[in-house]
Amino acid sequence: MPYDRAVPVGRVLLRLVDLLPNPSLRVQRVIAAIVIFTQGGIAVTGAIVRVTASGLGCPTWPQCFPGSFVPVAVAEVPRVHQAVEFGNRLISIAVVLAAALAVLAETRARRRREVLVYAWLMPVSTLVQAVIGGITVRTGLLWWTVAIHLLVSMTMVWLSVLLYVKVGEPDDGVVRDRVARPLRVLTALTAANLAVVLVTGTLVTAAGPHAGDRSPSRTVPRLKVEIITLVHMHSSLLVSYLALLVGLGFGLFAVGAARAVLLRLGVLLALVCLQAAVGTTQYFTGVPAALVAVHVAGAAACTAATAALWASMRERAQPQPVQG
Repeated sequence: MPYDRAVPVGRVLLRLVDLLPNPSLRVQRVIAAIVIFTQGGIAVTGAIVRVTASGLGCPTWPQCFPGSFVPVAVAEVPRVHQAVEFGNRLISIAVVLAAALAVLAETRARRRREVLVYAWLMPVSTLVQAVIGGITVRTGLLWWTVAIHLLVSMTMVWLSVLLYVKVGEPDDGVVRDRVARPLRVLTALTAANLAVVLVTGTLVTAAGPHAGDRSPSRTVPRLKVEIITLVHMHSSLLVSYLALLVGLGFGLFAVGAARAVLLRLGVLLALVCLQAAVGTTQYFTGVPAALVAVHVAGAAACTAATAALWASMRERAQPQPVQG
């Protein structure tokens, strides 16, 4: 867009922001919560696309078929696969709208720069996801592009949780630690462990039975590594993640951490145990399609809970009044 046209458009957008009502804190938090659910939800629907072999239900991007943004009747692509993949693309609109609402709400409320940065990360990262999704389709569901697609989704879930937390803090508050630095370091270590668990999980998927497409006319590139080896690596890292959380729990109890911190840790431990149970069931039942979607939902939930735990280690609160 030429500069002389872009400037008026930018002014119009800013004017629209000024015309919006000043959103209350409750509205801001509701929007931030919607961002979390849409970011996690698009990862789950993406898993549904993969396990139903609908990954190339729309074989082109950004169009669904050459010359059409919507599905068309062709013998090569079953209509059900078109519907599932196109439905996932439609759900991405909700992701975009939620991200845009977050930016508009926080801008209109004139929140501090930290909140605005997290808000703007939502549409920016959504744009990155759209590009990665296009690359994934155009490369025929190449396994490592699918893996990156999921990992970026988990990163966006993490950031959206931090947005939710930051929105609820006062702009003029004072930042202070709620736990000692060694426990914060241990929490960061558990988050790093989770990141490796997620990476190995995508590798298991890349070598597993759900390639995302079963068309006889094309072969989806897969990771050529023994899946049993990857499963053992993934499960071992999950056990180490759980062990770190248990150790963190002992440390938090020992120092008498705040109830909010302990509650978040308890929720996270429960989610990790459930996720381990789902993974074990998958392994012994031949990786049924329905459980793959449940496992991805569990991964998003564990990521969100870990982000919430990390955020609870430090708070931004109103300064205590000086007593004379």
